[in-house]
Amino acid sequence: MQIKLPETQGSLFWETRKLALENNAIDMSVGMTEFKCPPRLVELASSYMLENTINYAPLEGIISLRERISESVQKNYGKFYHPESEITICAGMVQAATNVITTVVNEGDEVLLTDPSYFTYNQAIRLNGGMPVYVPLKEPGFRIDWEDVRKMINSKTRLIILNSPHNPTGSVFGKEDLLQLQRLTNGTSIYILSDEGFEHLVYDQERHQSVSQFSQLAARSFIISSAGPVFHINGWSISWCLAPANMMAEFRKVHENSAFSVATPFQYALASYWEGAQELEDITEFYHGKRNYFNRLLKGSPYIIEPSQGTYYQLINYKNLSSEIDTEFSKRLIHEARVAATPLSLFMQKKRNLQYLRFCFAKRNETLEEVAGRLLEFAERIGKMN
Repeated sequence: MQIKLPETQGSLFWETRKLALENNAIDMSVGMTEFKCPPRLVELASSYMLENTINYAPLEGIISLRERISESVQKNYGKFYHPESEITICAGMVQAATNVITTVVNEGDEVLLTDPSYFTYNQAIRLNGGMPVYVPLKEPGFRIDWEDVRKMINSKTRLIILNSPHNPTGSVFGKEDLLQLQRLTNGTSIYILSDEGFEHLVYDQERHQSVSQFSQLAARSFIISSAGPVFHINGWSISWCLAPANMMAEFRKVHENSAFSVATPFQYALASYWEGAQELEDITEFYHGKRNYFNRLLKGSPYIIEPSQGTYYQLINYKNLSSEIDTEFSKRLIHEARVAATPLSLFMQKKRNLQYLRFCFAKRNETLEEVAGRLLEFAERIGKMN
């Protein structure tokens, strides 16, 4: 048997999770929230399960949910996507991204993506016969050098993947970044996959810049996003894809053969709840406060922290404490401090010992306090040893 993915970053990612469970560590490595979804949303999901909504939803998703998404996008970004022909409900962000890649990438095509980036992009590209081409994000701030992108674009470039707010670094790409992307792709046949799953988690009075706001980009873009971070329902795996009608028609051909249908009662519940929901207005402030609180707990410590610009992830640099590579330091943190965080290198193809760990701060204050206490005690022990 020919093995298509002999080594994947994903397997290493889940090894960290497994090690955390084995050592009874507080797991900050995975994007798992400690917050419950709104009680009314639970009630609606339960009621729809008891009604006749247990059969398959339409391939493209129920129309009322697509209408809510269309209204939200138009309100936030001024772009109208037709619910009938330009929006499809997907079974989570990974499935949505993989479907986009499968729709447009063929054998020998090149796909530009950042390094670091979420590991499933790489795997989907390779499974479709494509070649990932990595654009290194540069410090400080993990920014894109658009001159690097320009040099990498050639006749084989089929797709560019943009992710903002960015997982794992927490960086946010601004208006000028998207204008640069628009200039580079004008007059080409390159498609864009814009992963905007954390679109409502942008901090410090900044606003998310959606690809949908730039008409020439929107005309060539598949945009994916999710209700998970907003309503604390990641486990429901409800996401969506937006694209012009001609592109969406091709996307749905792939979608039919990968998911076919997405959980029906959850779609109905979310559509009903969304009409009067306040979470879209409140979630930014909520997670902004969580980020600030976690970082304040570690203020004055040897850990180096540049506040995350978006997502519910915070990178922490430990170079003042150790010269160990991040995978080894991560294991040591699990064993000795019983705290799990994700090494940044697990999201990277070109290994650089940047000495960063990614922490998920979607946690109760009590958890953040306990984690900070353990991190400070661990740093003190290392300092005494040195």
